[in-house]
Amino acid sequence: MAVFSSLSRQQKEAVGLLQIGTFLEYFDLMLYVHMAVLLNELFFPKTDPHTAALLSAFAFCSTYVLRPFGALIFGWIGDNIGRKSTVVITTIMMSISCVVMANLPTYAQIGVSAAWVVTICRIVQGLASMGEYVGANIYLTEIIKPPSQYPAVAFLDTASSFGGVMALFVATIATSSTSAFNWRIAFWIGAGLAVVGSVARTRLRETPEFLNGKRRIKRRIEDANYDNNKKVSGLIRGANSLPNQKAHYKTLISYFLMSCASPLCFYITFMYCGILKKNLGYTAEEIIHQNLFVSILGMISITLTAFLSYKIRPLFILKSKVFILFFFVLLTPHLISHLSLSNIILVQVVFIIFGLAINPAYPIIFQHIPVLKRFTNASFIYATSRALTYIITTFGCVYLTEWFGYYGLLIIMVPITLGFFWGVNHFEKLENQNHHQAHTQHPVSINPDELKMAG
Repeated sequence: MAVFSSLSRQQKEAVGLLQIGTFLEYFDLMLYVHMAVLLNELFFPKTDPHTAALLSAFAFCSTYVLRPFGALIFGWIGDNIGRKSTVVITTIMMSISCVVMANLPTYAQIGVSAAWVVTICRIVQGLASMGEYVGANIYLTEIIKPPSQYPAVAFLDTASSFGGVMALFVATIATSSTSAFNWRIAFWIGAGLAVVGSVARTRLRETPEFLNGKRRIKRRIEDANYDNNKKVSGLIRGANSLPNQKAHYKTLISYFLMSCASPLCFYITFMYCGILKKNLGYTAEEIIHQNLFVSILGMISITLTAFLSYKIRPLFILKSKVFILFFFVLLTPHLISHLSLSNIILVQVVFIIFGLAINPAYPIIFQHIPVLKRFTNASFIYATSRALTYIITTFGCVYLTEWFGYYGLLIIMVPITLGFFWGVNHFEKLENQNHHQAHTQHPVSINPDELKMAG
């Protein structure tokens, strides 16, 4: 592949291992998401439609609600022990949760305990996928330089999308009325794949940028001969050039606002449109089959974006997508109000092709976060943004559409889309300032946010 022709053998191996691992993680995570229309009926009590919608929202949100706590744990591991350890641990966690779900009795067999165990497994899977995805993005950002860096990181989204496609394919077979394939076998497959991914990732080496950052801190401390922890902390806080200083608050807010957009697009595409299809009388089998077609289109779009990022500035790609999607967002309530399968599929196709996601611009964002604070900040914002957005979106769609009809969706979609646009603008300004600094007589390596803090 031409975009990777300049990479070393070690870099190519890392790209391959992390793409395979990301595929395995998201295959396991999305198995339940895409089979929710079937599995929620097995593990949760049968109730009226309104209560069923709330239970479905609760089951979906449980995957994300505790992610911020996991982000603090994985962030500490990633910034203190290493990136490699994090991506290995997360695949082991995913494997264990799949084994449990493959053997879990249904609600009819053990009652409400089934619902609780499923929820716990979903939480574990959410934590694992969060640590894995952020860790893989950071790892490739730190071992590869632009322009190959952008497609290398962006192809992780292709791998995760392919994992979702394969999960949908397995779900299609498992829910087919003519198939004897048991859905539990799918989770056994997922568990086995996760074990393979864990073993494969032990071949990774730690990133040089992380190791250099740790050595710089250690050298500063040793040179100053500080042994007291309090004095050491003061030394670190006072040295703007050290790799673990804090990122500027405006940069972190921009990253947060951009991170909120992807879960919105995913929920509208698969979960909310799935509910609409169910209201039209479509079966779980038919919904999953149609979602498989949509997810394949999404994977093609993500792959094309990754290739384009080698030649086109990633932030320009994101800005183009947000302009296109924003105008369609305004039309979405009108399309849905005229409820038909063609309108629903149109909404799915547009949201999956032009859906707002940070890739291929992750490397640009990460370079504005100090290396020894990078994993903690990135994973916490990634987890928090998804937890809040999914909670607001899932429960908001239930109540806002009751109160305001389908136009109530705009109360959620418009602010999140505008927030994404604001974040892209912020990082464009930082990139322009960096470009200007690089062409001055005395270029510096500190990013503009760091200069503001130093001032």
